[in-house]
This record gives sequence, C-alpha cells and structure tokens, in this order.
Amino acid sequence: MTTLPTDIVKKPLITEKCTWEGAARNRYSFLVDIHATKSQIRHAIKTLYGVRVEKVATQIRKGHAYRTRSGLAISGNWKKAIVKVHPEDKIDLF
Repeated sequence: MTTLPTDIVKKPLITEKCTWEGAARNRYSFLVDIHATKSQIRHAIKTLYGVRVEKVATQIRKGHAYRTRSGLAISGNWKKAIVKVHPEDKIDLF
C-alpha cells in the first residue's frame, strides 16, 4: 500500500515556540498521521519541501477532555513531528 506524502504530513504547526525553533535552530514542527513512522515522515518532508532532513523526533499528544451539552467528550490523540533540517536548507511556511 503506497501512501502519499500529503497523507503523512497533514499540516505545519505554527505557534510562537515553533516559529522561534525554526528561525533559531532550524527545527520545524508538523502535525502528522498517528501511524506514520520516522522514516516515512523523513521521506515525506524531503519530497514535499525539497530539504535534507537530519533528525526526526515524534510525540504522541493526548487528547483533552471537554464538556459538551450531552456530557463529557474527549478529543482524539494526535502525533507531532519535530524535524531538524540541514543548516544550509530552510522551509518557508508563509
């Protein structure tokens, strides 16, 4: 089964901390498929953005509970990938 890079990398995470990491340390954060492996994420970033990936770190973030009219609900877990790019490469997210 072949998966497309756009199925693995869903969207970049744009927060104040992620923006600082990108500018200062050349590390970028992405929301990825929860079943994706580090090698799949590395290949997808390389294909989508045309950069050399040095390191991939992943986190599975737990969903949080919130109240609704009908009771308590829990948002789903999600996976975050932090990708370190070669010092000569940059990713323009804007």
